[in-house]
Amino acid sequence: MASRTNQRVLLGFALLCASALPCADSSRLSAAESPSQPSVAAANFPVATAARLAGDGKQTRFILDLDQTVSFRTTTLADPYRVVVDVPQVNFQLAPGTGAGRGLVKAFRYGLVMPGGSRIVFDLTGPAKITNSYVLEAANGQPARLVLELEEVDRTAFVQTPPPENHPELRPTIAAAPPTTVPSTPDPAPQKPGTPSDGRPVVVIDPGHGGIDNGTQSSGESEKNLVLAFGLALRDRLEKSGKYRVVMTRDDDTFIPLNDRPKVARNLNAALFVSIHADALPKAEGDAQGATIYTLSDKASDAEAQRLADAENRADAIAGFNLAEEPTDVADILIDLTQRETRTFSNRFAHLLMGEMKSTVRMHKHPLKSAGFRVLKAPDVPSVLVEIGYVSNKDDLGHLVSEGWRSRAVGSMAQAIDTFLAKRMATAGASN
Repeated sequence: MASRTNQRVLLGFALLCASALPCADSSRLSAAESPSQPSVAAANFPVATAARLAGDGKQTRFILDLDQTVSFRTTTLADPYRVVVDVPQVNFQLAPGTGAGRGLVKAFRYGLVMPGGSRIVFDLTGPAKITNSYVLEAANGQPARLVLELEEVDRTAFVQTPPPENHPELRPTIAAAPPTTVPSTPDPAPQKPGTPSDGRPVVVIDPGHGGIDNGTQSSGESEKNLVLAFGLALRDRLEKSGKYRVVMTRDDDTFIPLNDRPKVARNLNAALFVSIHADALPKAEGDAQGATIYTLSDKASDAEAQRLADAENRADAIAGFNLAEEPTDVADILIDLTQRETRTFSNRFAHLLMGEMKSTVRMHKHPLKSAGFRVLKAPDVPSVLVEIGYVSNKDDLGHLVSEGWRSRAVGSMAQAIDTFLAKRMATAGASN
C-alpha cells in the first residue's frame, strides 16, 4: 500500500512539473478575463453579414462586412498552411455555402472558439504572407469591413513571417483557461480518487467539436449540435439521481481545444470521462450504422478506428490551433505505470456500456474498438469515446434527432455509469 501511495505522490509531482512547462501553441492569444455569463443575447455582438474573396493565385483579398468595427489579430501557421484571424465574439449571419475558396485560399471557416472570441481560419493553397490587414469604418452607405490581403511567397519567406499582428485596441478574449462551466481552482481538501469534497464521484461529459468545428454534417444536421443535445440529456439524467457531480467540457456552441478536454477531468480528479461523438463514413467506404465504443490504444484495432482517430485528432487544426504537443518526457515512466491501470478500468467500463446499450439501441457490428484518441489520454482517469451513431446513415440520423431514441440511449448509458462507479467507489473505499 505504501509503495502505491508513493507512486501516486510521485506521479502527481511529475505531472505538475510537466504541466508547468511552456506551451508551444503559437496560435493562441494570451489569457485574459472571459465573460462570466457567455450566453449574452446575440444582438449584443457585432454581426457579420457577408464575406467574399477576390483575386488570383498571386494575390488574394478577403472582405468581411460587419455592422460595426471590430478589433482583430492575425496569425500564420504552416503544415498545413493556414491564416488565422481572431476577433471578439461575432454573430455570423452569412449566406449558406459561404467559405468556398478562391486564389490563394482553398476554403475558409468561421465560428465561436471560446465565449467572447470568434475565429476565421483560411486553408491556403501554399505559403502566403499577409501584406495588409485593416478595418474600414462604415461610410457612404457601405458597411464596416474587415479586409485581409494575401500574397504568394516561398516557404522560406513564410517561416520568416513576423509575429502575429496584434492591433493595440484588441482585448484578447480567447483564453487558455478551463471552460466557464468548470471551476478554475481544484478543491484543496483531501479526496478519494474521483470524488469532490461532498464525496460524490465526478463524471465529466465531453460533447465533441463545437464552435468553429462543426464535426461531420449531413442533411442539414451538424455533429456538434447532435452530441451537445445528447450530452446535456445525459447530464440531466445523472444529476437527477443526485449520486454524481457532473461537469460538461462545453454546454454551449463553444470550441474547446483537444488537450483542454481531458485536463478538465484531471483537474477535478474525475472518476470517469465520457466523450460523445457521431461519425460519418465517406461515401467511397460504403455504409455503416450503430453505436461504437472506443478506448485508448497505441495501435488502432482496425483501419476504420485509425481513420476516425486521425479525423478527430485534427480538430485543433480545423480551429487553427498549432498541433505542437506539450513536452511529455518529464513523467513518461510514472504516467505509463498509472495509465496501465487506468486502461484496465476504461476497458471494463466499455464492456459494461456495450452490455447496457445493446439492449436499447443498435450497435455497430464491431462495437468495441480502440485507437490513439487524444481526448482519451488522461493517464489517471478512465475514459471512453462513444460514437452514438453515423450521421451518414439515414436510419442512424433519424435516431440521433429523435428524443425517444436519445432518452433510451441516455438511460442505458446512465445505468452503465451507475454499475461501474458503484463497484469502483466500493473498491477505492476498501483500499483506503
